[in-house]
Amino acid sequence: MDDLRDKIEASEPLMQQAIEALRRYHEAKAAESPPDEIERLKMLADSLFQAVSEYQLRALGGPIRPLQ
Repeated sequence: MDDLRDKIEASEPLMQQAIEALRRYHEAKAAESPPDEIERLKMLADSLFQAVSEYQLRALGGPIRPLQ
């Protein structure tokens, strides 16, 4: 069980970055920031959450897509 816990804990910093990026996106949207800034923040949050998902799939031995 510790191995599983270690794998999950290893992704925590990346998950925190993804959550922070999502928070900044929502703040920019609420502040009616320029559309290009809102889109940039959305893409960053999406990318970080995708990275977390890919890491967790690989770490837990699930099906993986080829890295590009």
